[in-house]
Amino acid sequence: MKKWKFASALLALSLMLTACGTDEKASNEKTKDTTQAEDQAKENNSAAEEQGAAYPMTISPTVASIEGRDSSEKYTFEDVTFEKMPEKIAVFDFGFLDTLDALGVEGVVGVAKDSALPAQLEAYSADEYVSIGTLKEPLFEDLAELDPDVIFISGRQSVFYEELKEIAPVVYVGTSEEDYWNTFLASVDMAAEMFGKEKEAEEYLGKFDSALEKIKTLAGNYETSLVTMYNEGKLSGFSTNSRFGYIYDIYGFKPVTEDIESSSHGSNFGFEAILEFNPQVLFVIDRTAAVGGESNIKADMENEIVKKTEAYKNNRIVYLDGPLWYLSGGGLQSELAKIEEVLAELK
Repeated sequence: MKKWKFASALLALSLMLTACGTDEKASNEKTKDTTQAEDQAKENNSAAEEQGAAYPMTISPTVASIEGRDSSEKYTFEDVTFEKMPEKIAVFDFGFLDTLDALGVEGVVGVAKDSALPAQLEAYSADEYVSIGTLKEPLFEDLAELDPDVIFISGRQSVFYEELKEIAPVVYVGTSEEDYWNTFLASVDMAAEMFGKEKEAEEYLGKFDSALEKIKTLAGNYETSLVTMYNEGKLSGFSTNSRFGYIYDIYGFKPVTEDIESSSHGSNFGFEAILEFNPQVLFVIDRTAAVGGESNIKADMENEIVKKTEAYKNNRIVYLDGPLWYLSGGGLQSELAKIEEVLAELK
């Protein structure tokens, strides 16, 4: 009888321990599952925050307003608030497209590829990118059919600002002639912030530090310089506080004169004026080549008058790539390429 009671007690104890073990295992598994679920939720939330915590986001234009070519009209650009990150992007400005490309931003669907694309943006001539017109003439119906989440524009499209706003939110990303470099940097900051590419932007901008140091050192070797633009046999001159004034202000080249009227296409400038100022370095931007014309830049520039200048005698006439300087400036790749071109030409 005592043995039976003892065996029964052992059996009961065994059953109780088994039940407790089962409950504890189930409890542990439940806790483990809960922890995993919480961790996964935290991971998902973290990813979501990383991608979209900054939204809604209000974006300001790089320039609040600009005047038309003849100064008879003024175009004012508005802040735009986005509820989420734009997924379908239409870009008219090649400089901003250049920056988006450099930062690895995805989602570009429309490009003004009926204008000649700069070399670094040739990939956007592919069929997967819809043409939305030229830099001066948007294809409104094609753009509307594309139904983009945002349209990025600059000066050449400003006259169409109100019409484009009827299709999608429009953000002005152009540079300012009066403050070119800072408005370029503002456009980079805008792209980085909108598309979560701050780290990539910081790394790319780091390349400019050594490049600018080199070009400033190089510029110090010359006492005078002059920036001009060639257009079908005619010349325009640029000084500080102009479209290409950053060659003086940022690169460090000293202007041979500051008495040149500021305008987007420069002041009319004859070959005799070049000889009169006689710069040690003469920069010439080939606008004719930039717009697809047949350029005779060397034959026209190296005439009997220009041959008398210090720049010609010392092989310091620097012919700058037209599409790069005239059409695609204001982008991370293009601005670095400009510095590298000058360094290579004057090495």
